[in-house]
Amino acid sequence: MVPAAASAADPQEVAADIPYTCAFPSGERLATVRVSATFPGRAEAGEAFSPTDVTTAVELPAEAVADLTALGAATVRAATRLTVGVAQDEATAEAVWRGTVAEPAALPGSGPLTLTATGDVPTVTARGDGDLTFSARELTVDLALGTTEGATADPGSLTVDCVPAEEAPDGGPLVTVPVGADAPEPGGSPSAPGSPPSSPGPSTGAPDGEGGGAGDGTGERQADRAPEAAKGAPGGGAAVGRDAPPCRYDDEHPATLASLNAYVTGYTNVNKLKGASLLPVSCLLIEQGNPVDGPPDPDHLVFDSVSEGNFHHEGRKRTPPFESTFLAFGFTPVKATMVLEQTGPIRIDARIKMRWTDFWTTTDTYVRAPLVLRVTALEINGTPLDVGSGCRTATNLTSPEPDPANHPGDHLVLYGRGEQEIGMPATGYLLLSGGPLRGEVSIPAFTGCGTADGENLDRLLTASVSGPGNYVKQIQGQTCSIANPVFGDEFNAAQCTEDLQPAVVPVPER
Repeated sequence: MVPAAASAADPQEVAADIPYTCAFPSGERLATVRVSATFPGRAEAGEAFSPTDVTTAVELPAEAVADLTALGAATVRAATRLTVGVAQDEATAEAVWRGTVAEPAALPGSGPLTLTATGDVPTVTARGDGDLTFSARELTVDLALGTTEGATADPGSLTVDCVPAEEAPDGGPLVTVPVGADAPEPGGSPSAPGSPPSSPGPSTGAPDGEGGGAGDGTGERQADRAPEAAKGAPGGGAAVGRDAPPCRYDDEHPATLASLNAYVTGYTNVNKLKGASLLPVSCLLIEQGNPVDGPPDPDHLVFDSVSEGNFHHEGRKRTPPFESTFLAFGFTPVKATMVLEQTGPIRIDARIKMRWTDFWTTTDTYVRAPLVLRVTALEINGTPLDVGSGCRTATNLTSPEPDPANHPGDHLVLYGRGEQEIGMPATGYLLLSGGPLRGEVSIPAFTGCGTADGENLDRLLTASVSGPGNYVKQIQGQTCSIANPVFGDEFNAAQCTEDLQPAVVPVPER
Protein backbone atom coordinates (compact mmCIF):
# COMPACT_ATOMS: atom_id res chain seq x y z
CA MET A 1 0.00 0.00 0.00
CA VAL A 2 1.08 3.64 -0.42
CA PRO A 3 2.84 4.88 2.73
CA ALA A 4 1.32 7.76 4.65
CA ALA A 5 4.49 9.82 4.45
CA ALA A 6 7.25 8.95 2.04
CA SER A 7 10.89 9.10 3.00
CA ALA A 8 12.66 12.21 1.90
CA ALA A 9 15.69 10.22 0.78
CA ASP A 10 16.07 9.25 -2.84
CA PRO A 11 14.45 5.89 -3.59
CA GLN A 12 16.56 2.77 -4.03
CA GLU A 13 16.01 0.82 -7.23
CA VAL A 14 16.89 -2.85 -6.80
CA ALA A 15 17.38 -5.60 -9.39
CA ALA A 16 18.83 -8.77 -7.87
CA ASP A 17 19.58 -11.97 -9.82
CA ILE A 18 19.25 -14.90 -7.41
CA PRO A 19 19.97 -18.58 -8.18
CA TYR A 20 17.22 -20.98 -7.14
CA THR A 21 16.85 -24.74 -7.19
CA CYS A 22 13.36 -25.67 -8.41
CA ALA A 23 11.59 -29.04 -8.40
CA PHE A 24 10.33 -29.60 -11.96
CA PRO A 25 8.69 -32.86 -13.14
CA SER A 26 11.98 -34.17 -14.52
CA GLY A 27 13.91 -33.30 -11.37
CA GLU A 28 15.60 -30.40 -9.66
CA ARG A 29 16.89 -27.69 -11.96
CA LEU A 30 18.77 -24.47 -11.43
CA ALA A 31 16.66 -21.39 -12.28
CA THR A 32 17.56 -17.73 -12.20
CA VAL A 33 15.10 -15.39 -10.53
CA ARG A 34 15.37 -11.61 -10.91
CA VAL A 35 13.60 -9.60 -8.21
CA SER A 36 13.14 -5.92 -9.04
CA ALA A 37 11.58 -3.26 -6.82
CA THR A 38 11.89 0.32 -5.67
CA PHE A 39 12.42 0.91 -1.95
CA PRO A 40 12.54 4.19 -0.03
CA GLY A 41 15.97 5.57 0.71
CA ARG A 42 15.02 5.98 4.37
CA ALA A 43 12.03 5.24 6.60
CA GLU A 44 10.78 6.34 9.99
CA ALA A 45 10.00 4.07 12.93
CA GLY A 46 6.27 3.38 13.06
CA GLU A 47 5.77 4.49 9.47
CA ALA A 48 4.39 1.95 7.04
CA PHE A 49 5.96 1.78 3.62
CA SER A 50 5.74 -0.55 0.69
CA PRO A 51 8.12 -1.43 -2.14
CA THR A 52 6.78 -0.35 -5.52
CA ASP A 53 7.23 -1.48 -9.12
CA VAL A 54 7.77 -5.02 -7.89
CA THR A 55 8.46 -7.73 -10.46
CA THR A 56 9.57 -11.34 -10.09
CA ALA A 57 11.04 -12.75 -13.30
CA VAL A 58 11.60 -16.51 -13.32
CA GLU A 59 13.74 -17.99 -16.09
CA LEU A 60 12.59 -21.56 -16.71
CA PRO A 61 15.53 -23.62 -17.99
CA ALA A 62 15.26 -25.49 -21.27
CA GLU A 63 14.69 -28.80 -19.45
CA ALA A 64 11.73 -27.34 -17.57
CA VAL A 65 10.22 -25.99 -20.79
CA ALA A 66 10.56 -29.48 -22.29
CA ASP A 67 8.72 -30.89 -19.26
CA LEU A 68 5.77 -28.59 -19.91
CA THR A 69 5.73 -29.40 -23.61
CA ALA A 70 5.69 -33.13 -22.77
CA LEU A 71 2.51 -32.51 -20.74
CA GLY A 72 0.78 -31.26 -23.89
CA ALA A 73 1.12 -27.57 -23.12
CA ALA A 74 1.68 -24.90 -25.74
CA THR A 75 1.14 -21.88 -23.47
CA VAL A 76 1.70 -21.16 -19.81
CA ARG A 77 0.59 -18.55 -17.32
CA ALA A 78 2.21 -18.11 -13.95
CA ALA A 79 1.56 -16.80 -10.46
CA THR A 80 4.44 -16.38 -8.04
CA ARG A 81 4.64 -16.41 -4.25
CA LEU A 82 7.98 -15.13 -3.00
CA THR A 83 8.70 -15.22 0.72
CA VAL A 84 10.70 -12.16 1.73
CA GLY A 85 12.54 -12.01 5.03
CA VAL A 86 12.71 -8.70 6.89
CA ALA A 87 15.17 -8.25 9.75
CA GLN A 88 16.10 -5.47 12.15
CA ASP A 89 18.77 -6.31 14.74
CA GLU A 90 17.64 -9.63 16.23
CA ALA A 91 13.99 -9.25 15.25
CA THR A 92 12.67 -10.85 12.09
CA ALA A 93 9.44 -11.07 10.12
CA GLU A 94 8.31 -12.52 6.81
CA ALA A 95 6.07 -11.26 4.04
CA VAL A 96 4.72 -12.99 0.94
CA TRP A 97 5.05 -11.09 -2.32
CA ARG A 98 2.53 -12.32 -4.86
CA GLY A 99 2.62 -11.66 -8.57
CA THR A 100 0.87 -12.78 -11.72
CA VAL A 101 1.78 -12.93 -15.40
CA ALA A 102 -0.82 -10.90 -17.28
CA GLU A 103 -1.01 -12.91 -20.50
CA PRO A 104 -0.28 -16.56 -21.43
CA ALA A 105 3.23 -17.05 -22.82
CA ALA A 106 3.89 -19.38 -25.73
CA LEU A 107 6.34 -22.17 -24.96
CA PRO A 108 9.38 -21.99 -27.24
CA GLY A 109 10.42 -24.97 -29.34
CA SER A 110 13.71 -25.07 -27.46
CA GLY A 111 15.65 -23.07 -24.94
CA PRO A 112 14.59 -21.27 -21.77
CA LEU A 113 11.53 -19.13 -21.11
CA THR A 114 11.30 -16.12 -18.79
CA LEU A 115 8.01 -15.40 -17.03
CA THR A 116 7.68 -11.96 -15.43
CA ALA A 117 5.07 -11.53 -12.70
CA THR A 118 3.92 -8.26 -11.16
CA GLY A 119 1.70 -7.45 -8.22
CA ASP A 120 1.17 -5.40 -5.09
CA VAL A 121 3.07 -6.40 -1.94
CA PRO A 122 2.62 -5.96 1.83
CA THR A 123 3.67 -2.86 3.67
CA VAL A 124 6.40 -3.01 6.29
CA THR A 125 6.58 -1.07 9.54
CA ALA A 126 9.77 -0.81 11.61
CA ARG A 127 9.10 -0.63 15.33
CA GLY A 128 12.35 1.18 16.13
CA ASP A 129 15.43 2.78 14.64
CA GLY A 130 18.05 0.71 12.85
CA ASP A 131 18.62 -0.88 9.46
CA LEU A 132 15.87 -2.98 7.89
CA THR A 133 17.29 -5.68 5.63
CA PHE A 134 15.25 -7.52 3.01
CA SER A 135 16.15 -10.92 1.54
CA ALA A 136 14.47 -13.27 -0.91
CA ARG A 137 13.67 -16.74 0.43
CA GLU A 138 11.44 -19.60 -0.74
CA LEU A 139 9.58 -19.19 -4.01
CA THR A 140 6.50 -21.01 -5.28
CA VAL A 141 5.47 -20.78 -8.93
CA ASP A 142 1.97 -21.87 -9.92
CA LEU A 143 1.80 -22.69 -13.63
CA ALA A 144 -1.45 -22.86 -15.61
CA LEU A 145 -0.93 -24.83 -18.82
CA GLY A 146 -2.92 -24.37 -22.01
CA THR A 147 -3.00 -25.52 -25.62
CA THR A 148 -2.88 -23.47 -28.80
CA GLU A 149 -6.66 -23.80 -29.10
CA GLY A 150 -7.13 -22.27 -25.68
CA ALA A 151 -8.06 -25.53 -23.98
CA THR A 152 -6.48 -26.67 -20.74
CA ALA A 153 -3.48 -28.96 -21.07
CA ASP A 154 -3.27 -32.24 -19.16
CA PRO A 155 -2.52 -31.70 -16.34
CA GLY A 156 -3.87 -28.19 -16.43
CA SER A 157 -1.83 -26.85 -13.54
CA LEU A 158 1.53 -27.44 -11.95
CA THR A 159 3.10 -26.05 -8.77
CA VAL A 160 6.88 -25.66 -8.70
CA ASP A 161 8.62 -25.18 -5.35
CA CYS A 162 11.97 -23.37 -5.36
CA VAL A 163 14.56 -22.67 -2.67
CA PRO A 164 17.66 -20.49 -2.83
CA ALA A 165 20.54 -22.46 -4.35
CA GLU A 166 23.53 -23.64 -2.32
CA GLU A 167 25.47 -20.52 -3.14
CA ALA A 168 22.71 -18.45 -1.47
CA PRO A 169 21.64 -20.64 1.49
CA ASP A 170 20.30 -17.72 3.52
CA GLY A 171 18.37 -16.30 0.58
CA GLY A 172 19.21 -13.55 -1.82
CA PRO A 173 19.94 -10.18 -0.24
CA LEU A 174 17.79 -7.44 -1.75
CA VAL A 175 18.29 -4.12 0.03
CA THR A 176 18.86 -2.33 3.32
CA VAL A 177 16.56 0.52 4.31
CA PRO A 178 17.87 2.79 7.10
CA VAL A 179 15.22 3.63 9.71
CA GLY A 180 15.26 6.71 11.91
CA ALA A 181 15.84 10.42 11.59
CA ASP A 182 19.59 10.00 12.09
CA ALA A 183 19.91 7.12 9.68
CA PRO A 184 22.44 7.70 6.91
CA GLU A 185 21.70 7.51 3.23
CA PRO A 186 22.14 3.99 1.82
CA GLY A 187 25.85 3.37 1.43
CA GLY A 188 26.73 6.24 3.85
CA SER A 189 28.44 6.18 7.19
CA PRO A 190 27.19 3.81 9.90
CA SER A 191 24.17 4.93 11.82
CA ALA A 192 23.76 5.17 15.53
CA PRO A 193 22.85 1.92 17.24
CA GLY A 194 19.32 0.84 16.43
CA SER A 195 16.70 -0.62 18.68
CA PRO A 196 17.92 -3.32 21.07
CA PRO A 197 17.09 -6.96 20.40
CA SER A 198 14.38 -6.90 23.06
CA SER A 199 12.45 -4.10 21.33
CA PRO A 200 9.61 -4.91 18.93
CA GLY A 201 10.89 -5.77 15.48
CA PRO A 202 9.66 -5.06 12.00
CA SER A 203 6.12 -5.93 11.07
CA THR A 204 4.80 -6.79 7.65
CA GLY A 205 1.45 -5.80 9.05
CA ALA A 206 -0.28 -8.72 7.33
CA PRO A 207 -3.45 -9.71 9.21
CA ASP A 208 -4.26 -13.31 9.86
CA GLY A 209 -7.03 -13.56 7.29
CA GLU A 210 -9.51 -14.74 9.88
CA GLY A 211 -12.64 -12.66 9.94
CA GLY A 212 -11.08 -9.34 9.01
CA GLY A 213 -9.11 -10.85 6.16
CA ALA A 214 -6.49 -8.80 4.42
CA GLY A 215 -6.09 -6.04 1.94
CA ASP A 216 -4.08 -5.83 -1.20
CA GLY A 217 -0.75 -7.22 -0.10
CA THR A 218 -1.89 -5.63 3.08
CA GLY A 219 0.41 -4.07 5.50
CA GLU A 220 -0.02 -2.21 8.74
CA ARG A 221 -2.02 0.92 8.21
CA GLN A 222 -1.55 3.91 10.46
CA ALA A 223 -5.16 4.00 11.58
CA ASP A 224 -6.38 6.70 13.90
CA ARG A 225 -8.80 6.14 16.71
CA ALA A 226 -10.08 8.65 19.19
CA PRO A 227 -8.50 9.93 21.26
CA GLU A 228 -5.09 8.60 20.17
CA ALA A 229 -3.64 6.91 17.10
CA ALA A 230 -3.88 3.16 16.94
CA LYS A 231 -0.89 0.95 16.32
CA GLY A 232 -2.00 0.28 12.76
CA ALA A 233 -4.56 -1.72 10.85
CA PRO A 234 -4.65 -4.04 7.87
CA GLY A 235 -5.95 -3.25 4.43
CA GLY A 236 -6.34 -0.30 2.16
CA GLY A 237 -3.78 2.36 2.82
CA ALA A 238 -2.42 4.56 5.56
CA ALA A 239 -3.33 7.92 6.99
CA VAL A 240 -1.47 9.60 9.83
CA GLY A 241 -4.03 12.32 10.43
CA ARG A 242 -7.75 11.69 10.40
CA ASP A 243 -8.98 13.72 7.46
CA ALA A 244 -12.33 12.13 6.69
CA PRO A 245 -16.03 13.01 6.87
CA PRO A 246 -18.25 11.49 9.55
CA CYS A 247 -19.16 7.86 8.91
CA ARG A 248 -21.55 6.49 11.47
CA TYR A 249 -25.02 4.97 11.71
CA ASP A 250 -27.78 7.16 13.12
CA ASP A 251 -31.51 7.15 13.85
CA GLU A 252 -32.34 7.49 10.16
CA HIS A 253 -29.86 4.75 9.26
CA PRO A 254 -29.94 2.33 12.22
CA ALA A 255 -27.32 -0.39 12.43
CA THR A 256 -28.06 -4.11 12.46
CA LEU A 257 -25.99 -7.12 13.47
CA ALA A 258 -24.69 -7.28 9.88
CA SER A 259 -23.79 -3.60 9.61
CA LEU A 260 -20.32 -2.53 8.53
CA ASN A 261 -18.94 0.87 7.64
CA ALA A 262 -15.79 1.76 5.73
CA TYR A 263 -14.07 4.60 3.94
CA VAL A 264 -13.32 4.47 0.23
CA THR A 265 -11.22 6.69 -2.01
CA GLY A 266 -9.43 6.44 -5.33
CA TYR A 267 -8.78 7.87 -8.76
CA THR A 268 -10.64 7.82 -12.07
CA ASN A 269 -8.90 8.64 -15.32
CA VAL A 270 -10.56 11.08 -17.68
CA ASN A 271 -9.09 10.08 -21.02
CA LYS A 272 -10.26 13.11 -22.97
CA LEU A 273 -8.61 15.46 -20.51
CA LYS A 274 -5.45 13.36 -20.15
CA GLY A 275 -5.71 13.43 -16.37
CA ALA A 276 -7.23 11.77 -13.34
CA SER A 277 -9.92 12.88 -10.93
CA LEU A 278 -9.61 12.12 -7.22
CA LEU A 279 -12.59 10.52 -5.49
CA PRO A 280 -12.44 11.99 -1.97
CA VAL A 281 -12.55 9.86 1.14
CA SER A 282 -16.21 8.82 1.27
CA CYS A 283 -18.30 6.91 3.78
CA LEU A 284 -19.87 3.61 2.76
CA LEU A 285 -22.50 1.91 4.93
CA ILE A 286 -22.70 -1.84 4.23
CA GLU A 287 -25.13 -4.59 5.15
CA GLN A 288 -23.18 -7.83 4.91
CA GLY A 289 -25.01 -10.77 3.34
CA ASN A 290 -24.96 -14.32 4.64
CA PRO A 291 -23.04 -16.88 2.58
CA VAL A 292 -25.04 -19.52 0.73
CA ASP A 293 -23.93 -22.58 -1.21
CA GLY A 294 -22.55 -21.73 -4.62
CA PRO A 295 -22.60 -23.84 -7.78
CA PRO A 296 -21.26 -27.39 -7.45
CA ASP A 297 -17.53 -27.77 -8.05
CA PRO A 298 -15.75 -31.14 -7.70
CA ASP A 299 -12.49 -29.44 -6.67
CA HIS A 300 -13.74 -26.65 -4.44
CA LEU A 301 -16.11 -25.77 -1.64
CA VAL A 302 -18.01 -22.76 -3.01
CA PHE A 303 -20.00 -20.06 -1.23
CA ASP A 304 -21.74 -16.97 -2.59
CA SER A 305 -22.75 -13.88 -0.68
CA VAL A 306 -24.54 -10.68 -1.69
CA SER A 307 -24.08 -7.52 0.38
CA GLU A 308 -25.54 -4.06 -0.08
CA GLY A 309 -23.79 -0.72 0.33
CA ASN A 310 -24.71 2.94 0.22
CA PHE A 311 -22.69 6.12 0.25
CA HIS A 312 -23.56 8.31 3.20
CA HIS A 313 -22.89 12.04 3.23
CA GLU A 314 -25.04 14.50 5.16
CA GLY A 315 -27.92 12.03 5.11
CA ARG A 316 -27.82 11.46 1.35
CA LYS A 317 -26.54 8.58 -0.78
CA ARG A 318 -23.71 10.48 -2.36
CA THR A 319 -20.03 11.27 -2.01
CA PRO A 320 -18.77 14.54 -0.57
CA PRO A 321 -18.24 17.24 -3.20
CA PHE A 322 -14.83 17.10 -4.87
CA GLU A 323 -12.90 19.40 -7.17
CA SER A 324 -10.87 18.47 -10.23
CA THR A 325 -8.83 20.76 -12.44
CA PHE A 326 -7.96 19.88 -16.04
CA LEU A 327 -6.75 21.52 -19.22
CA ALA A 328 -9.77 21.31 -21.51
CA PHE A 329 -8.86 20.86 -25.17
CA GLY A 330 -5.21 20.91 -24.10
CA PHE A 331 -4.95 24.59 -23.14
CA THR A 332 -7.91 25.94 -21.12
CA PRO A 333 -7.82 25.41 -17.31
CA VAL A 334 -11.17 24.13 -16.09
CA LYS A 335 -12.07 23.48 -12.46
CA ALA A 336 -15.21 21.48 -11.79
CA THR A 337 -16.92 20.69 -8.48
CA MET A 338 -18.71 17.36 -8.65
CA VAL A 339 -20.47 14.68 -6.64
CA LEU A 340 -21.35 11.07 -7.37
CA GLU A 341 -24.97 10.24 -6.58
CA GLN A 342 -26.54 6.82 -6.30
CA THR A 343 -29.61 5.95 -8.31
CA GLY A 344 -30.01 2.61 -6.54
CA PRO A 345 -28.27 0.41 -3.97
CA ILE A 346 -24.67 -0.70 -4.48
CA ARG A 347 -24.54 -4.48 -4.86
CA ILE A 348 -21.47 -6.42 -3.68
CA ASP A 349 -21.25 -9.99 -5.01
CA ALA A 350 -18.56 -12.28 -3.59
CA ARG A 351 -17.78 -15.87 -4.56
CA ILE A 352 -15.51 -17.78 -2.18
CA LYS A 353 -13.81 -20.94 -3.47
CA MET A 354 -11.80 -23.22 -1.16
CA ARG A 355 -9.74 -25.96 -2.82
CA TRP A 356 -10.17 -29.34 -1.16
CA THR A 357 -6.60 -30.50 -1.62
CA ASP A 358 -4.79 -27.70 0.23
CA PHE A 359 -7.55 -25.29 1.38
CA TRP A 360 -6.24 -22.55 -0.92
CA THR A 361 -9.02 -19.95 -0.93
CA THR A 362 -9.86 -17.32 -3.52
CA THR A 363 -12.55 -14.68 -3.28
CA ASP A 364 -13.78 -12.88 -6.39
CA THR A 365 -15.79 -9.75 -5.64
CA TYR A 366 -17.78 -7.59 -8.06
CA VAL A 367 -19.10 -4.24 -6.87
CA ARG A 368 -21.93 -2.87 -9.01
CA ALA A 369 -22.78 0.77 -8.32
CA PRO A 370 -25.53 2.72 -10.18
CA LEU A 371 -24.15 6.27 -10.13
CA VAL A 372 -24.62 9.55 -11.93
CA LEU A 373 -22.02 12.29 -12.00
CA ARG A 374 -23.40 15.70 -11.04
CA VAL A 375 -21.51 18.95 -11.70
CA THR A 376 -22.36 21.64 -9.13
CA ALA A 377 -19.88 24.37 -10.08
CA LEU A 378 -17.58 25.20 -12.99
CA GLU A 379 -14.78 27.67 -13.58
CA ILE A 380 -13.22 28.35 -16.98
CA ASN A 381 -9.80 29.98 -16.72
CA GLY A 382 -10.77 31.27 -13.27
CA THR A 383 -14.14 32.69 -14.35
CA PRO A 384 -17.23 31.06 -12.81
CA LEU A 385 -19.68 29.61 -15.31
CA ASP A 386 -23.19 28.96 -14.02
CA VAL A 387 -24.14 25.35 -14.76
CA GLY A 388 -27.45 25.49 -12.91
CA SER A 389 -28.77 23.02 -10.38
CA GLY A 390 -29.49 20.09 -12.70
CA CYS A 391 -26.18 19.51 -14.49
CA ARG A 392 -25.46 15.77 -14.55
CA THR A 393 -24.79 12.81 -16.78
CA ALA A 394 -27.89 11.89 -18.73
CA THR A 395 -27.63 8.25 -17.62
CA ASN A 396 -25.67 6.20 -15.12
CA LEU A 397 -21.97 5.66 -15.49
CA THR A 398 -21.41 2.33 -17.25
CA SER A 399 -18.80 -0.44 -17.30
CA PRO A 400 -18.40 -3.66 -19.24
CA GLU A 401 -20.64 -6.13 -17.39
CA PRO A 402 -19.29 -9.71 -17.17
CA ASP A 403 -22.77 -11.15 -16.45
CA PRO A 404 -25.35 -8.98 -18.24
CA ALA A 405 -28.09 -11.60 -18.11
CA ASN A 406 -28.18 -11.51 -14.31
CA HIS A 407 -27.17 -7.87 -13.89
CA PRO A 408 -28.90 -5.74 -16.53
CA GLY A 409 -28.92 -1.98 -16.57
CA ASP A 410 -26.27 0.72 -16.48
CA HIS A 411 -23.85 0.70 -13.57
CA LEU A 412 -20.19 0.98 -12.66
CA VAL A 413 -18.48 -2.40 -12.17
CA LEU A 414 -15.39 -2.77 -9.98
CA TYR A 415 -13.56 -6.05 -9.43
CA GLY A 416 -11.28 -7.28 -6.66
CA ARG A 417 -9.71 -10.65 -5.93
CA GLY A 418 -8.48 -11.99 -2.61
CA GLU A 419 -6.28 -15.07 -2.16
CA GLN A 420 -5.21 -16.99 0.91
CA GLU A 421 -3.06 -20.00 1.60
CA ILE A 422 -3.97 -21.77 4.84
CA GLY A 423 -1.89 -20.46 7.69
CA MET A 424 -0.74 -17.45 5.64
CA PRO A 425 -2.05 -13.89 5.41
CA ALA A 426 -4.54 -13.16 2.68
CA THR A 427 -3.79 -10.72 -0.11
CA GLY A 428 -5.99 -8.76 -2.48
CA TYR A 429 -9.46 -7.41 -1.85
CA LEU A 430 -11.85 -8.76 0.76
CA LEU A 431 -15.01 -6.99 1.84
CA LEU A 432 -14.11 -6.95 5.52
CA SER A 433 -10.53 -5.78 5.24
CA GLY A 434 -10.75 -3.80 2.02
CA GLY A 435 -8.05 -3.35 -0.57
CA PRO A 436 -8.03 -2.31 -4.22
CA LEU A 437 -10.95 -2.52 -6.64
CA ARG A 438 -10.40 -1.84 -10.33
CA GLY A 439 -12.59 -1.24 -13.33
CA GLU A 440 -13.26 0.77 -16.44
CA VAL A 441 -16.00 3.35 -16.84
CA SER A 442 -17.75 5.13 -19.68
CA ILE A 443 -18.86 8.67 -18.86
CA PRO A 444 -22.18 9.41 -20.61
CA ALA A 445 -23.27 12.67 -22.23
CA PHE A 446 -24.32 15.52 -19.94
CA THR A 447 -27.75 17.08 -19.63
CA GLY A 448 -29.34 19.98 -17.75
CA CYS A 449 -26.16 22.07 -17.74
CA GLY A 450 -26.70 25.82 -17.96
CA THR A 451 -29.46 28.15 -16.88
CA ALA A 452 -32.77 29.01 -18.50
CA ASP A 453 -31.56 32.45 -19.55
CA GLY A 454 -27.98 31.39 -20.24
CA GLU A 455 -26.07 29.21 -22.64
CA ASN A 456 -26.71 25.49 -22.89
CA LEU A 457 -23.46 23.89 -21.71
CA ASP A 458 -24.39 20.22 -22.30
CA ARG A 459 -22.38 19.93 -25.50
CA LEU A 460 -19.34 21.64 -24.00
CA LEU A 461 -19.14 19.22 -21.07
CA THR A 462 -19.95 16.23 -23.24
CA ALA A 463 -17.21 17.10 -25.73
CA SER A 464 -14.71 17.74 -22.93
CA VAL A 465 -15.38 14.78 -20.64
CA SER A 466 -17.70 12.07 -21.95
CA GLY A 467 -16.28 8.90 -23.42
CA PRO A 468 -15.39 5.23 -22.78
CA GLY A 469 -12.43 3.34 -21.34
CA ASN A 470 -11.63 5.47 -18.28
CA TYR A 471 -9.60 3.39 -15.80
CA VAL A 472 -10.78 3.37 -12.17
CA LYS A 473 -8.81 2.29 -9.09
CA GLN A 474 -10.64 2.51 -5.79
CA ILE A 475 -9.21 1.69 -2.36
CA GLN A 476 -11.52 0.52 0.42
CA GLY A 477 -10.28 0.63 3.98
CA GLN A 478 -10.76 -1.89 6.78
CA THR A 479 -14.40 -2.09 7.81
CA CYS A 480 -15.70 -1.45 11.29
CA SER A 481 -18.11 -4.17 12.42
CA ILE A 482 -20.76 -2.40 14.47
CA ALA A 483 -21.86 -5.55 16.29
CA ASN A 484 -18.30 -6.63 17.16
CA PRO A 485 -16.13 -3.51 17.18
CA VAL A 486 -12.35 -3.80 17.53
CA PHE A 487 -10.94 -0.72 19.26
CA GLY A 488 -7.31 -1.80 19.23
CA ASP A 489 -4.81 -2.38 22.00
CA GLU A 490 -1.09 -2.89 22.43
CA PHE A 491 -1.13 -5.89 20.11
CA ASN A 492 -4.11 -5.40 17.79
CA ALA A 493 -4.84 -2.66 15.33
CA ALA A 494 -7.99 -0.61 15.76
CA GLN A 495 -10.81 -1.21 13.30
CA CYS A 496 -13.32 1.16 14.92
CA THR A 497 -13.13 4.47 16.73
CA GLU A 498 -14.78 4.80 20.12
CA ASP A 499 -17.91 6.22 18.46
CA LEU A 500 -18.07 3.32 15.96
CA GLN A 501 -16.64 4.99 12.89
CA PRO A 502 -14.02 3.26 10.71
CA ALA A 503 -10.59 3.70 12.29
CA VAL A 504 -8.79 3.30 8.98
CA VAL A 505 -8.76 6.14 6.48
CA PRO A 506 -7.40 4.72 3.21
CA VAL A 507 -4.99 6.51 0.90
CA PRO A 508 -5.82 6.68 -2.82
CA GLU A 509 -3.52 4.90 -5.27
CA ARG A 510 -2.98 5.68 -8.91
